[in-house]
Amino acid sequence: MTTLPVTTTWLVDPVHSTVGFAVKHMIVSTFKGAFEDYDVTLVEAGGELSLSGSVEVGSVGVKDPDLGAHLASPEFFHAERHPQLRFASTRLEIDADGGVVMDGDLTIKGITLPVRATGTGTAPLEDPFGGFRRGLELEARVDRRLYGLEWNMPLPKGGLALAHDVRLLVNLEFTRA
Repeated sequence: MTTLPVTTTWLVDPVHSTVGFAVKHMIVSTFKGAFEDYDVTLVEAGGELSLSGSVEVGSVGVKDPDLGAHLASPEFFHAERHPQLRFASTRLEIDADGGVVMDGDLTIKGITLPVRATGTGTAPLEDPFGGFRRGLELEARVDRRLYGLEWNMPLPKGGLALAHDVRLLVNLEFTRA
């Protein structure tokens, strides 16, 4: 077992990480998108873990430029007024089997609400290049309307174009700072 300093800061490796979302579209499929520009830091101090991060709204990656512009518009993220999404954990625990429970505050469009994410995590691992890495894979569900993301369109036979619940899908690989 490798011993690391009492306080260790871990920086996200953007090449091996993703920050994305998934939402039911037209009832028949799940639409997925991801953000290309984000910064996440994991701090381990005195046996406690904390995670904080931000996402640049304008970096949302979708296959259609018109859809990307719509997501940046006031009907969705309003990127001009609220250029970042933010998260800060209030509790982060990894059990002996690698199960993760994380509570924290998520801010979208200036609205901050508590959210719980669950998933898996790894203990620090020495990589083949003399560094150290660890990972977190997390999922949370949020009602987008609570953050002011209320746009929708009725379908001709009933129902709505977009589900209210959105899955936040975060896969993070960290390197020791």
